Amino acid sequence: MNKILVVLNPMAGGKQGLQKKIEALSPRIVVRLTSTVGDAEIIAQQAMRQGYSTVVAAGGDGTVNEVVNGIGGFSATLGILPVGTMNVFATELSLPLNNLSQAWRVIEAGQVRTIDLPKANDSYFVQLAGVGLDAEVVRNTSSDSKKILGPMSYLISLAQIVARTPPLLQIDCGSGVRREGCFTLVGNGRFYGGPFSLFRQAVLDDGLLDVLVFKNQSHWDVLRYMQAILFGNHTDLRDVEYFQSNQLTISSNGKDIPVELDGEVCGILPYQFGFAKQKLKVLVPWSVQRYSETRSFPGR
Repeated sequence: MNKILVVLNPMAGGKQGLQKKIEALSPRIVVRLTSTVGDAEIIAQQAMRQGYSTVVAAGGDGTVNEVVNGIGGFSATLGILPVGTMNVFATELSLPLNNLSQAWRVIEAGQVRTIDLPKANDSYFVQLAGVGLDAEVVRNTSSDSKKILGPMSYLISLAQIVARTPPLLQIDCGSGVRREGCFTLVGNGRFYGGPFSLFRQAVLDDGLLDVLVFKNQSHWDVLRYMQAILFGNHTDLRDVEYFQSNQLTISSNGKDIPVELDGEVCGILPYQFGFAKQKLKVLVPWSVQRYSETRSFPGR
């Protein structure tokens, strides 16, 4: 009987007793707990040395990101039990949210989808990267606030940060065209912050990053952007630019401009974005795998 390693953030989503509930799903499960930031990556790396072929991230997007950085470059398959505060990548994959038994059935079914694995400098991400305002919000939102208020905690931080003077970012795709803006979002999938489809053309296996450049950052501008996102017409705004590229470099004239990957701050500018040579295998519902097989895209 092949064992499956589950890397669990025991406080994911503020929930208690997750370990026992997960262990009760199957005798194949081996649970290892995280206690601080970075633990999930270390545990996943150890799992590769121990010969596990499937590693499951039980938590939110941050836990998924760490596990991916632990198994990136190996042939292991990623499974997800989406029980965190934010589960955007799981939403992208149409996984059952906050339903352990249904999510485990997806893992047991063994349907694998192979997707692109984006890189930012030396780190991997799966769903989204943010530079500037978005990353500042993440950096200024405490874990205690997220536990108590959930996604609302990010809006509180946002209201405080938009009053600051924004940096000027330079976005270079290596084609001789340089774009500028106050903050930038880089997507591998469609969704951001939950069910909001920011990147309309994004496909997880098309070999392209989807990029949004926001030119302004006053209270009024951010409110305009948020309203447009809710109505799905943000790419029609004159001060928002949307394009696709297989690589880009982002730098700034400012200091200490943060970058977040899948909801976790990872460093400061400058950053280079591209793709790992090896793709990522992830367990998905049969309907998602079937849909992906009916589409074909040009390679990068």
